[in-house]
Amino acid sequence: MTSNRKVIDLFCGAGGLSLGAYLAGFTTALAVDIDPRVTSSFQDNFPNSRLLLKNIADLSGSSLMTKAGLKKCECFGIIGGPPCQGFSLIGRRDSKDPRNSLIGHFFRMVREMSPAFFLMENVPGILVGSARGTLDNAMSDLRGYEVLGPVSVDASDFGAATKRERVIVIGIRGGQIKLSDLAKHHVAVKSTVRSAISDLPEPSEDGWGRYVRLKSLPDYASRARELHDALGTELLKIAVKSGRVSGLQPTVHTAKVRRRFSKVPAGTTDAISRCPRLSWDQLAPTLRAGTGPDRGSFQSIRPIHPTSDRVITVREAARIQGFPDWFKFHETKWHSFRMIGNSVSPIMAQGVLTAVSLGL
Repeated sequence: MTSNRKVIDLFCGAGGLSLGAYLAGFTTALAVDIDPRVTSSFQDNFPNSRLLLKNIADLSGSSLMTKAGLKKCECFGIIGGPPCQGFSLIGRRDSKDPRNSLIGHFFRMVREMSPAFFLMENVPGILVGSARGTLDNAMSDLRGYEVLGPVSVDASDFGAATKRERVIVIGIRGGQIKLSDLAKHHVAVKSTVRSAISDLPEPSEDGWGRYVRLKSLPDYASRARELHDALGTELLKIAVKSGRVSGLQPTVHTAKVRRRFSKVPAGTTDAISRCPRLSWDQLAPTLRAGTGPDRGSFQSIRPIHPTSDRVITVREAARIQGFPDWFKFHETKWHSFRMIGNSVSPIMAQGVLTAVSLGL
């Protein structure tokens, strides 16, 4: 599938928004981010898009158009999730965090490039206290857009197997979109951890395994195996087609930790590690990202598998978040979990951007 509806993905990270955009009928012409680790596999996953490793604050709208190979009238949309650590309710909420200013640069790009639409995503904390003022100030002086938001949405409502609340702002030029338009893309029955990962094999030393054969493959798992000609590497797509899947590197636990995990009932939390144990027939909690080397290299808390006494693998986390099995991540578990935990669920992105597409 190709589209002449070109978008620019700002703060692209692993590419959750770009994947959702593709599935909704758009094409990412240019993706921009400053972190080489969380974008390490972007070009492999999106071979027809261009990746630019630059600080948005140092760029102009015209320079991005040039880098994207687009004329001004050809920039159909701007999508992006500016860094949210300074707004997160579970973080320090440092009003002086320099990353907070990047949300202003997102809307500066909208004003400079005047796309047909924009979609901005962030954490719920952006609606609280001084953070809301930062958002309102960033959105000031927008002209010519019908704006929806900020509104809260949850990835689980669109079919992802995780409860992940986010705040979005949508602007459409010459069209309109209402909250009820988003609701039309909600699922009738929410997904579960079982539907997301029950066909995935146990960890292996080389990180590869064969799918578990089930009597009936859940639709969620079936969609995760779907391939696209314009996306991904041939190596991973051939592997998925032949019944093999990557991202299964093990996390080594001591015998003491495994015994402790074995006593944690599904749906509860280990008192020492604070790792929640997943329940087969419920949603997963929000997956966290941890921090990069520039912020102390803190590892995120990872959920415990519903029945195996271990934390989940990268591929299980990716499935829960809504990434397909051909999607490539970093060679290390640490940065892979950062990529997943920082990302927009592609399932939610597809639903929201499909609604946007219909409103244009």
